[in-house]
Amino acid sequence: MIDLYTWPTPNGHKVHILLEETGLPYRVHPVNIGAGEQFAPAFLKISPNNKMPALVDPDGPNGQPISLFESGAMLVYLASKAGGRFMPKDDAGKFEMLSWLMFQMASVGPMLGQAHHFLGYAPEKIPYAIQRYSNEAQRLYGVIDRRLAASSYLAGDSYSIADMATVPWLRFPERQGVAIEKFPHLQRWRDAILARPAVQRALQVLADARPPGHTFSAQEKENLFGATQYQQR
Repeated sequence: MIDLYTWPTPNGHKVHILLEETGLPYRVHPVNIGAGEQFAPAFLKISPNNKMPALVDPDGPNGQPISLFESGAMLVYLASKAGGRFMPKDDAGKFEMLSWLMFQMASVGPMLGQAHHFLGYAPEKIPYAIQRYSNEAQRLYGVIDRRLAASSYLAGDSYSIADMATVPWLRFPERQGVAIEKFPHLQRWRDAILARPAVQRALQVLADARPPGHTFSAQEKENLFGATQYQQR
């Protein structure tokens, strides 16, 4: 049984999706990042960068326990554990898939996260930051839309962990200053993936812990965005 330490965020959901798609058994351990639980010493032993998700698999490689942090690494590991499902079998396809997975990790997540922050959470509206990150969000949506004009999925003809990693970040484009109807190929792909039963189940993981419209308290904002996260531990 895989122990998953997570919270209902895009990075959490990408791992929830793969676990639900593969049927690998797992149990959820909530890590309430608003309450600062990501800074607990026990969690830092699993995730030294104090970010969720993280996992512990008591039946890892060669039957030995393994703990992992960084959601992209977790996706590769879990897909491999499931017999290579949702990863191309040929080397060329696998490396193309990894390119799109790294694109999500290096660009889609960080840049759309900044758009979320400056459009929705920053204590003051900074026009330069809002313009910079909403423009970058538009650019990234365009990159994905052009890819999906020529390909059914990000890594080619088959649904893969690259799609699972990316789609949770695109659920609420309005929070990133994006009108999704301008990107019809992306919208077609996104809506088809979100309609998958396994994805719908995944999006319900810990859904009650962070209901729609939740407003962060002052302490939650401090834990998420303030000096607390920068302390040396």
